[in-house]
Amino acid sequence: MALTLVESLAMSFPFKRLSEIDVMGRRVLVRLDLNVPIRDGRIQDDTRIQAALPTLRALREQKARLVICAHLGRPKGTVKPEFSLAPVGERLAEVLDEPVLFPEDCVGDAALRLSRSMNDGQVMLLENLRFHPGEKANSTEFADRLRQLADVYVNDAFGSMHRAHASVDATPRLFGETAGGLLLEREINALQKVTRNPDHPFAVLLGGAKVSDKLPLLRDIVSRADAVLIGGAMAYTFLRAQGKPVGKSLVEDEQILKAGDILRRAANHGCEIVLPVDHIVVDEISNDSTTTTYRIEDTPEDGIGVDVGPRTLESIRGALQGKRTLFWNGPFGVYEIPQFSEGTVAIAKMVADAPGYTVIGGGDSAAAVRRAGLAPFLDHVSTGGGAALELLEGKDLPGIEALRVI
Repeated sequence: MALTLVESLAMSFPFKRLSEIDVMGRRVLVRLDLNVPIRDGRIQDDTRIQAALPTLRALREQKARLVICAHLGRPKGTVKPEFSLAPVGERLAEVLDEPVLFPEDCVGDAALRLSRSMNDGQVMLLENLRFHPGEKANSTEFADRLRQLADVYVNDAFGSMHRAHASVDATPRLFGETAGGLLLEREINALQKVTRNPDHPFAVLLGGAKVSDKLPLLRDIVSRADAVLIGGAMAYTFLRAQGKPVGKSLVEDEQILKAGDILRRAANHGCEIVLPVDHIVVDEISNDSTTTTYRIEDTPEDGIGVDVGPRTLESIRGALQGKRTLFWNGPFGVYEIPQFSEGTVAIAKMVADAPGYTVIGGGDSAAAVRRAGLAPFLDHVSTGGGAALELLEGKDLPGIEALRVI
């Protein structure tokens, strides 16, 4: 019987490590996650760039010739200047203290000529992969054009490993030699401690907007965790399943029955489900809304829940007491509006203070801990929310499967 990804990772890495490949004087196509926030041409947060540096520096020390590829935003297969990776190239040149070549396209004659003329240790960043429809379509033809640019393939884009896109899936299958980068290795080492026999008691905090995005994970995790704490807009679908009033808060009506099934499944497995008991309510979601705190049972018909209340925070604090492993993904309020982010920030502090092994599963929860300056107090802050969730769920990730050493 074939091993699942989680089972194979528990035994050993299913791919070659960076130290196991010979890159001296060779062109290395390095897939990175450089999908950073950019406003008016300026990078707002370079966390993902910083996370890639150990792999880039290790390869340069081995005199590799680096051909970096990545995506930015959702240009939908067309060239849109606002999604150019040019600002990322400028930042890479700064942090590497090395000029970065930047051809006008990620494939084609110009990129190919540059790749063939590079010197040892030189760096080239290709333009946005998603300017080509073949990237998201996992096109073999597009993958072959990328393949021509290098001799060896390295994937260090953990945040994209769950996507069967050409640069992640089809391209590495065309190379004779592939490896995972140092970031990928660190991510897997950290997440193994959550996916593979976590120390109990084990608590999972899940927030965000949609239950549908996390239903498979919830169905699985309630059979393995000791407590699951649910917040954000997705909590209202569960509260509605319990017959409680939620006003005009976001509810996925088509998921109510499934939410009820998860509540029953949790009870059968002895998993405690912690839902909000009070919340911050507004008439409309805006920066200048007047907020009122209500118990869930007292929610007005026209009220919209935007953050967890003080009693909920106390119940969360109690539920986290004594837990030896914590995994958190997703905000517990409308985090992008500062006055509705207080609950999420308070939870970030609780998780940072927890004595157990703590993992933040990327996304807005990772942004929250970084903004609060708490990242150094956590065991691991993942760079990939979707990939971390799918790994936690036990799914095979296309990017890792494509690197698998048979």
